[in-house]
Amino acid sequence: MSLTHSPEIHAKLIERIPVVTGRELHEWFDALDKGPGLLRCQDRSNWLADEYDLPQWYAQAIVTEHDRRRRNRSIPTPRPEKA
Repeated sequence: MSLTHSPEIHAKLIERIPVVTGRELHEWFDALDKGPGLLRCQDRSNWLADEYDLPQWYAQAIVTEHDRRRRNRSIPTPRPEKA
């Protein structure tokens, strides 16, 4: 079962995570980083949902956002050329 949300729905889910779960997004990212070394997005969201009793759509949004931010961190920032 694959869950794909529109960018608008994803943004609303991410915004509501602290209210719904009682944890900030960075806390969920820490849990993912310390969790089992699962590779597939679906496996990681299933683990997160099961381990922390989260609704699947919130777990999927957390994993998607975690991956998106990790990918953005891994892109090297261009350095200005020296004159």
